[in-house]
Amino acid sequence: MTDLPPEVPALCVVGTVAFDDVETPSGTREGILGGSATYFSVAASHFANVGLVGVVGEDFPNRYRSVLSSHDVDLSGLVVQPGGQTFHWSGRYEGDMDQAETLKTDLNVLETFAPELPSAFRACPYVFLANTDPHIQMSVLEQLEDPRLVVMDTMNLWIDIARDPLLAVIKRVDGLMINDAEAKSLSGEDNLIAAGRALLDFGPRFVIVKKGEHGSFLFSDKRLFALPSYPLDVVVDPTGAGDSFAGGVMGYLAGQHAQRVDDVCSAMLYGTAVASFTVSDFSLDVLGDLDRGTLEERADEIRRFVRP
Repeated sequence: MTDLPPEVPALCVVGTVAFDDVETPSGTREGILGGSATYFSVAASHFANVGLVGVVGEDFPNRYRSVLSSHDVDLSGLVVQPGGQTFHWSGRYEGDMDQAETLKTDLNVLETFAPELPSAFRACPYVFLANTDPHIQMSVLEQLEDPRLVVMDTMNLWIDIARDPLLAVIKRVDGLMINDAEAKSLSGEDNLIAAGRALLDFGPRFVIVKKGEHGSFLFSDKRLFALPSYPLDVVVDPTGAGDSFAGGVMGYLAGQHAQRVDDVCSAMLYGTAVASFTVSDFSLDVLGDLDRGTLEERADEIRRFVRP
């Protein structure tokens, strides 16, 4: 695994690259860079080289491409659809900002996107399937050669309208990342612990339940593990926090060539550290300027915070 050809990224993510309009109690931003693959890849790039697979329209500006390239994200899998417009999401956060109110979603180029992995990406040992149609996730699985670790995300929409295809994908991956409401909905259990254990019966080796400001919870047959979020006085914009968390987790694992459950626990600490920077400003305003030293300092703070 350490002898990968230079053209093969250690980690590949398939997800969205978007324009976001975001309104929070701290302010409003329009047309900022967003999307699951964007947040994931920049977060993961602090630990491993990343290949991004997604689609944008001809309206996607070079300055946003440069943001991703500046983090050594391989964009050979980012397709530009001729004449198309980039996926656009508009949302508002109020109160405790636990959930976004979606104001508008324009799928645009995503409506017809069928990802084709570059030949080099098919050999990626670590792969993350960001939240998207499970049929698309399955098509990506079929293109992979011999991955070491595949983890996926999903959402209530696919649980509600594509449950059987979703379960087919879950059966084939190593790990599932999901929030607490989705875990309960997918499992049919009202209790989170019962829900996490039930999800393991669907096939993955581990399940990470994301609980927003309350942290995250790992379920596996070998151990359970809970981690609080990093305590922040002010949260500016929660958009991308879950994707940054996933990027930190997967980036750490890929950088360490690791996949054991104990390694996943360590990775969750780094995912939590990365996400704490993401929510402290809009878009990639802080995450994009983060250096590894600062990230390690935050990880040490979290270790001290949870140590008895």
